[in-house]
Amino acid sequence: MAQRYEIRFSGAGGQGLITAGIILAEAAAIIEGKHAVQSQSYGPEARGGASKSEVIIADDPIDYPKATLVNACLALTQEAADKYAHGIIDKGVLLIDCDLVKTAPQGNFTLYQLPIIRTAKEEIGREIVANVVALGAMVALTGIVSFESGEKAVLDRVPAAFRELNKKAYRVGFEKMKGIL
Repeated sequence: MAQRYEIRFSGAGGQGLITAGIILAEAAAIIEGKHAVQSQSYGPEARGGASKSEVIIADDPIDYPKATLVNACLALTQEAADKYAHGIIDKGVLLIDCDLVKTAPQGNFTLYQLPIIRTAKEEIGREIVANVVALGAMVALTGIVSFESGEKAVLDRVPAAFRELNKKAYRVGFEKMKGIL
């Protein structure tokens, strides 16, 4: 792992990407014992406006809690891609929802495409777990935490009645991304 690894989850308010960032930070800090911080930003709209969640994971204490050199970015909507897919380092990665982001941002990064929301609807049966599908995909793409740590963090965060649903969503996102890689 790099000394400092920065991940940005972006999409529309209400898609659960802030929760995805929190879960990733918990997987890194609580389960794997790394240093991690999570920050968030969203528009004034109650739902639907662009939002982002940034997670920084490092081996050493983190002295600045904002992402400045993003290693990996997820964009679930066109607005999020246009607004937040900047600052990705050379040779970094961008994962977009290929159904909703029709014009992919350009840069010296590797672009990956996955129909995240459609996957949640069609393969899991619930669009509401698209954030967990996205989290699984980002864990597979970055390798920043182990599959098991990410899964444990998901299961620790969700109510008991929704554990199997979220476990399946995380696994499907992870496996779909591994299939692309």
